[in-house]
Amino acid sequence: MKVLAGDIGGTKTLIQVAEVRGSEVEVLHRSRFTSQDYEDFAALLRDYHEQMPAELGNDISSACFGIAGPVHGSEQGTRRARVTNLPWELDEARLQSQLQLSRVDLINDFYATACGIEALRADDLAELHPGTAQTKAPRLVVGAGTGLGVAQLMWCDGRYRAFPSEGGHIHFAPTDNEQTALLDHMKARYDRVSNERLVSGDGLVNIYRFLLQRGHRGDEPQRAALLESADAAAAISEQARGGDNLAQQALSMFLAIYGAVVGDLALVSLPYGGIYVAGGIAAKLVAEMRDGPFMAAYGKKGRMSPLVEQMPVYVVMNQDVGLLGATLFPTRI
Repeated sequence: MKVLAGDIGGTKTLIQVAEVRGSEVEVLHRSRFTSQDYEDFAALLRDYHEQMPAELGNDISSACFGIAGPVHGSEQGTRRARVTNLPWELDEARLQSQLQLSRVDLINDFYATACGIEALRADDLAELHPGTAQTKAPRLVVGAGTGLGVAQLMWCDGRYRAFPSEGGHIHFAPTDNEQTALLDHMKARYDRVSNERLVSGDGLVNIYRFLLQRGHRGDEPQRAALLESADAAAAISEQARGGDNLAQQALSMFLAIYGAVVGDLALVSLPYGGIYVAGGIAAKLVAEMRDGPFMAAYGKKGRMSPLVEQMPVYVVMNQDVGLLGATLFPTRI
């Protein structure tokens, strides 16, 4: 089955044509685009078709696009989506007409990530904790990036099926006095403090800002400028690796909260089939997560600690997993 698939984000968009055979994906053509260079997705698709060898478009069966933003159904039965950080609105019916295909699917980007887990190779994963994986048991997919994505994979009809959720918006639950102070700090800014407010790129920035204000160091121009940088979370991580004490404290606190959240979600879904930590943040912090506060907080579950210790924990290193999932989705419905 030949599929046109895309991973559409506010910064970049990946489009590919691939041949799908079971869980095997053979990429026939792929292009990367800077999303902000285009006024809408239709213009980007036109550029892709100009780049793609003409013969590849002859027998495409369907298309699927993972969207970094909410996807909603309409009264006509088709789905629509808006990219969170772009003025792009996508509509399945319009895309069917533009692409001249009988089927086009729009799905959330983290749902696409969950759909791609089953097709990952061993070298696409970094093991944080071995556990004891159980065949056909539930799996949990969690990913901190722009937001905090949560999905489950359940064995059904001979394969895993993805089930999306809004688990990233569960209330943040502090585990020590410093995190309680952080919660009070956040409540001054937000009516409700969810895990996503702290376990995300912006979450790391929020934690750094809290520690900066708590230490009365807000008058340092260099630190204030860091908070205003285009990618403050990446800058904080880089400073932490460079030995900056405040950045190291912020990163350590971030990882402790992240680990605790993953452990809590594991108690909800009992993923004896494995926990898959996706997203760009985790892939860049594997060493810190394996030997630091992430795994310590993950396993600190009181009477339930022996239970979560049985579950394997992996970091997804393949950053194209969302595109892989979008490619596989039409073959799974």
